[in-house]
Amino acid sequence: MNQLYYGDNLAVLRESIKDESVDLIYLDPPFNSQATYNVLFKAPTGEQSHAQIEAFDDTWHWGESAEEAFDEVMKGGNTDAAELLRSMRSFLHENDMMAYLTMIAVRLLELRRVLKPTGSLFLHCDPTASHYLKILLDAIFGIDNFINEVSWRRSTRRSSISKILRRAHDVLLFYANSSEYRFFVQHEPKSDKLIRKYSHEDEGGVYQFVPLMVSGRRNGETGTPWRGMDPNIRGKAGLHWVTKHKTLDEYAEKGLIRFPTKPDGAPRLKYYLSQNEGIPMSDFWDDIDLINSMGNESLGYPTQKPVALLERIVKLCTTEGDIVLDPFCGCGTTIHAAQKLNRRWIGIDITHLAISLIEKRLNDAFPGIEYEVHGTPKDLAGARDLAGRDKYQFQWWAVSLVNAIPFGGKKKGADSGIDGLIYFKNFIDGKVVTEKIVVSVKGGDNVGVAMIRDLAHVVVREKAKMGLFVTLEEPTEPMRKEAVKEGYFESPGLKGKYLKLQIATIGDLLDGRKPELPTLAPSFAQAPQEAPEQGTLDV
Repeated sequence: MNQLYYGDNLAVLRESIKDESVDLIYLDPPFNSQATYNVLFKAPTGEQSHAQIEAFDDTWHWGESAEEAFDEVMKGGNTDAAELLRSMRSFLHENDMMAYLTMIAVRLLELRRVLKPTGSLFLHCDPTASHYLKILLDAIFGIDNFINEVSWRRSTRRSSISKILRRAHDVLLFYANSSEYRFFVQHEPKSDKLIRKYSHEDEGGVYQFVPLMVSGRRNGETGTPWRGMDPNIRGKAGLHWVTKHKTLDEYAEKGLIRFPTKPDGAPRLKYYLSQNEGIPMSDFWDDIDLINSMGNESLGYPTQKPVALLERIVKLCTTEGDIVLDPFCGCGTTIHAAQKLNRRWIGIDITHLAISLIEKRLNDAFPGIEYEVHGTPKDLAGARDLAGRDKYQFQWWAVSLVNAIPFGGKKKGADSGIDGLIYFKNFIDGKVVTEKIVVSVKGGDNVGVAMIRDLAHVVVREKAKMGLFVTLEEPTEPMRKEAVKEGYFESPGLKGKYLKLQIATIGDLLDGRKPELPTLAPSFAQAPQEAPEQGTLDV
């Protein structure tokens, strides 16, 4: 069964992933680019300014956790990695870059442990830290196991620059776990120029004629006459056959040779386009564009990579049934590509926001898919534990239970009273109108009627049609009566009527009892459904 884990990938790797169990690792850790990325969730109306969530803070600072990770590397048994990291610290000192490299180092050691001897690793980074990461990988995997540094041209857009060349590529560092690593040659897509050379066609397909004699004399069989044609007497330096006489006979028997009509002519071979696999792929990839934020593939996740990029990586080093691991799986592109190509997969992410997005993506793209999710609450005890540890993660998880868009982030200032938004379609005077429902989540022990009144005010303020109060604890009877006092929302364009204020408990939601709401519009962007024959591996 495929596995999706919520939690710190270091802990998950140590506690849940066995030694030498993974065929391919792809990791795209947050770059040390000093940027805070927000996930922008677009409402069906197109607005997005109120729906920004801090998915992760892409800044690493030296502190207690970095010092602890550094000590773990020093005691980890890999002396090369320990010595290198110690030298880096002597050079860089205790700054943000050093914190970033230390965080990556302690995880790379675990990643190599879980990788099979035949396995490979691709680390996706940018030029800010790629030079440091490369020597770090040299220390952990060994210099001899460096395979390629791939440049992916991710952008062709023009931009205004003054004192720097436009940055247009990312780096993929490709390392093997041993000399036994598996590699399956991929070929560049056939260009239009190449295809135009195949100007003939028969029942076997389109083809061109290619020479059977090429430059240079040979003393062996390929330099001797065949069917009265002597290659040595042709050209200043002589020629030779491209293959042995037996194979030439086979070509002739199959009708693949066009024999010359003149004594000094040369035979030529029918060569079909289907026989031409193309040029073997290089380490410069410029044929996969960055995702267009307005395109069908975009899910609104700021660092989302194209599925085509991950498909290429998966195909290079795995076959069907192999296991692919992404320890920073974000919005799940690696998992999507692995599922599409019938590979098994393991994904790990540290935010419930990402896990919720991945689950929706998988269910949209692969209806009926089966997988296990670990680390997210399965019962009230788990929900209470999460609420006690991190109220923001609890809120993000809770709003996902009602298919709402998370609202706001870890922001300072007054509470807006909104933790999520649900959109639905209404029909007014023959026109489709997008309406919204405000969601408020409470994970504390004390809930009361004042919270229902507050939600009613927020509904009016936000010009929403309804409000949904999600609570970990059971609501009181006065709370239920207060909600009912707000009356019903109904519209000629909708079937039925709905309580304007509704209360849903976490227990109800975990048991599958959902609130009665109008037909929903998608909250997260929807992943396109993959073809039925893809992603059907049952493991």
